[in-house]
Amino acid sequence: MTPDLTFYDSIVLACSGGKDSVAAWLHLLDCGVPAETIEIWHHDVDGHGSPFMDWPSTRPYVRALAAYFGSPCYLSWREGGLRGEILRDNMPTGAVLCETPDGIVRRGGNGRLGTRLRFPQVSASLSTRYCSAVAKIDVADMALRAQDRFLNRRTLFVTGERAEESPNRARYAVLEPHRTDTRSGTRRRRHVDHWRPVHAWSEAAVWRILERYGVIPALPYQIGFGRLSCALCVFMSFDQAATLRFIMPERFAAFVAYEREFGCTIKRDGSLDRFADRGRIYPAALARPDLVARALMDYWDGAVVTGRWTLPAGAFGEMAGPG
Repeated sequence: MTPDLTFYDSIVLACSGGKDSVAAWLHLLDCGVPAETIEIWHHDVDGHGSPFMDWPSTRPYVRALAAYFGSPCYLSWREGGLRGEILRDNMPTGAVLCETPDGIVRRGGNGRLGTRLRFPQVSASLSTRYCSAVAKIDVADMALRAQDRFLNRRTLFVTGERAEESPNRARYAVLEPHRTDTRSGTRRRRHVDHWRPVHAWSEAAVWRILERYGVIPALPYQIGFGRLSCALCVFMSFDQAATLRFIMPERFAAFVAYEREFGCTIKRDGSLDRFADRGRIYPAALARPDLVARALMDYWDGAVVTGRWTLPAGAFGEMAGPG
């Protein structure tokens, strides 16, 4: 189901830098939407702080793609990032900050006091696996609600979930009113539709559109990862854990230390160290230390498109990630 894209005053694409959200971006271009009218929103899960859960190269990669295509790019984040929420002790959840055409807007941060002191747990429930809600879903909602420029206008919010990823995502609607929609309200009316254009696509179709545009996949794909979640995603597989322990030993050790401090592991059958012991390091990560180094840089070095496109090592690999 493709909506009438000329109906909307604004089109916003939530782009993680992963293949699916990039495919949704390219599909918008295929549909004739001018690149300069597509707002790219990237949620910085580490909150502009030092690397904790995410790949440092992801944010600059998205920025570089936006610059290449000529799309405006706005960052949004939770104050303190996921580290702040994980370590929250008798404090409110951090405020949301978002870049806008008129500067940075800050909202929230004064809610109920609460304590986490544990990692998000592997679950389909967003209250248990709170990372997605705290760092992405709620951040996007706040960014839409905080900007009066979306009032009395029609906005299309675009995301890249695919049915093939999980039974839970297979149940998502392709087109529906967004959670922030208030078109039927009596005040502060905001018409927001949520479209998932690649919902029915196969992974092969996603890689085909990236190849057709020559878009270089994000670096984690190139060193063997099949999905661009957070680097230290709680859904990591055995092989991903082994690879992460190899390429980012200090961050991995910090997670293991926090598990001991919290008295609660990420994986329910033991510590991350023991979990990683059961995996094998991705061959591409061993063979390409140059790509590993670039994946761990907080800037983008090089082109984002190429005329000599190749399928990355992680293509059609493990799909470990949130459902």
